[in-house]
Amino acid sequence: MGPTLDSMLSIIFRDARLYDGRGGPPQVVDVATYRDRIALIGRLNEREAREVIDCRGLALCPGFIDIHSHTDELWLAEPRMESKLLQGVTTEIGGNCGASAAPLVDAGLRRRRAQRLRVYGVDVTWSNVDEFLALVAHEHPAINVATLIGLGTTRANVAGDDPRPLAREQIQAQARLVREAVEAGAWGVSSGLVYPPGSHATTEELTAMAQAAAAAGSALYATHLRSESDGLEEAVDEALHVGAAAGVSVLLSHHKAWGKRNWGRVHRTLATVDAARDHGQPVFADAYPYLGAWTELAQMLPADARSGGIDATLERLRDPAQRTALALTLELSWQGRWHEVLITDVASARNEELVGLRLDDVARRWRMQPAAALLRLLDEEDLTPAAIFFEMTQSDVDAVFSARFVAVGSDASARALRGVTARGLPHPRAFGAFPRAVGRYSRRRHVFDVAEGVRRATSLPAEILGLHGRGTIEEGAYADLVLFDDDTLIDRATYEQPTLPPEGIRAVYVNGVCASREGTLTGERPGHVLRRP
Repeated sequence: MGPTLDSMLSIIFRDARLYDGRGGPPQVVDVATYRDRIALIGRLNEREAREVIDCRGLALCPGFIDIHSHTDELWLAEPRMESKLLQGVTTEIGGNCGASAAPLVDAGLRRRRAQRLRVYGVDVTWSNVDEFLALVAHEHPAINVATLIGLGTTRANVAGDDPRPLAREQIQAQARLVREAVEAGAWGVSSGLVYPPGSHATTEELTAMAQAAAAAGSALYATHLRSESDGLEEAVDEALHVGAAAGVSVLLSHHKAWGKRNWGRVHRTLATVDAARDHGQPVFADAYPYLGAWTELAQMLPADARSGGIDATLERLRDPAQRTALALTLELSWQGRWHEVLITDVASARNEELVGLRLDDVARRWRMQPAAALLRLLDEEDLTPAAIFFEMTQSDVDAVFSARFVAVGSDASARALRGVTARGLPHPRAFGAFPRAVGRYSRRRHVFDVAEGVRRATSLPAEILGLHGRGTIEEGAYADLVLFDDDTLIDRATYEQPTLPPEGIRAVYVNGVCASREGTLTGERPGHVLRRP
């Protein structure tokens, strides 16, 4: 009598070239799944399954883990996660750079967030991490999702846009929010030390919040450093100090050196991290394999111009005297670099035609100086535009990826080819970061081999997070899998055509269910909301 359907294996991947995620050379074996788990690995010629896939000439690896993403509330708007699935991502971590979807206990913060999300059709009905994650689970995301807790968000809840150091009562209130978030399932804390109000946090405040997270059971501090340009080395020192004082791991987000005069500094920061690791401190970094950064256009403003929050900043822009002074400052600081800024998103229809233009092209269209054009655009769009800044050099990016403690992170939200998340012009990393790192940086740039590229995208981010059961192919692990051609895997997305899907990915499985096949979503949404145990 043969096996029953309940006891039969779900899928056998026959003769796959297996990259198990640990960085070793691939081996040709069979891999079998049972429901959402990997059941058997070896020669399984005598075993039966509901589906048998001939993998001769193809490779199988763990699903990629995007340790640095920014989808967050858009998990509710577009749970199909198209751009992530098409590049092999099966798990992504939100709440980075000090900004998380929750908590939203302050009425003013809730109101501002609701205004920003209205364009995506998202209603803000949650106030804490537990409620938010429950809403995401109800939408059945196509991939697994998890979140950090943003220290910019927690600070805004207790102090609004106030730039002053927090009083003792405010520190205690913020620490309570952090503990509650971790107890609800957040995997750590993140800071965004160039974005108000998180940029107002002192080193002591950051340490106290990391300690609060550690006391609740999470030991990860991820940081968008206080400077990625002139103050890069000092900013890395601050991050290491926070980690050591709080007794937590440190993750340097999207590590890079911004601006030509700072190129080469990553060699010194990588040496600093190596020295800390040699002394036993758990320090890691993530990076994306591109030369263009993607962030708020308002980042071009001096820090003091952004003090006090969005309303105070717009008030300065709309005051003729202050606007003139700001324009002069910007002309001096950005002279000769306006073409390095590419507009990618605007909120209103009045300026849609500017998407895809460089800032100097915008100035020519409006027949004004570039600084004046920048201030006009920020004013008309209430500081909402996003832009790509071409501020890195290839030798630095290669150097960062040569360090074995650097994981791959897209630093992008999930995008779709149609619908509310298809608006604007995304960075090509939204559709191509992982095939570019694993494929292009192994076969063409020779920074590492394919096996090491797979490790940087799978078991290393799982190690950083403390995420068990994912990131490796072993018996008992979750069946998050990518079937791909390791001879042809490569990104196709460019700055001009950023939504082109990669080549070489044949199928993506999330928790044992095929969610993407041959570059097309299957319609299945088998992802889980992953809460820190």
